[in-house]
Amino acid sequence: MYHEELWQKLEGFDSGQIGQRAKCDSLLDPERCVLKLVNTEYVVDLDNREIYIRDDDEKNDIGYLEQLCLLAYLINSKDLPLAEKLVKAVSLPGGAFFFRGPHELPTAKLEKAFGDNPDLLSQAAVRLGGRVCDYGDGSIEVFVLPRVPMVFVIWGGDEEFAARSSILFDKNAAEQLPLDALWCASKVAANAIIEASGKL
Repeated sequence: MYHEELWQKLEGFDSGQIGQRAKCDSLLDPERCVLKLVNTEYVVDLDNREIYIRDDDEKNDIGYLEQLCLLAYLINSKDLPLAEKLVKAVSLPGGAFFFRGPHELPTAKLEKAFGDNPDLLSQAAVRLGGRVCDYGDGSIEVFVLPRVPMVFVIWGGDEEFAARSSILFDKNAAEQLPLDALWCASKVAANAIIEASGKL
């Protein structure tokens, strides 16, 4: 089982209180939280330490990154409004030191997928329940978790300039997830966007 330490932190938490903090549904017998990660609805069973897709009767294994995002969010989320101000990852508290080297955001993957056709992002927005924004040559906002929106921006490449991309966060994002989980969430979201656009 992944993330034993995170499961231990969740022990003793009341699912109703988690539901309010995390802006998700809570159920009893067993205690469960139901929430979306990007466009997939997951059940986090607190009593049995299981995570599965809600409509998956087989309860297939969920990936390491997805589990980390869901558990870290249920532990850390706060009942706070969005700041309604977008910032780069390096502007988050501690972000300038964290988001580099092995923890660089998945911008290169987005540039490869959308650099020659930024309009494809709008297709992903429709399929992921996101919304199209007005930044760059193509941009969308996706709620990766109920209190964690991210904006993905592409500037298309040409013969003179290489494609560029950026991932923007609500200024309060680090109140909802620690930086390592935000990084994982950005990777999960980038993969989902690429898949939804048909580029994967």
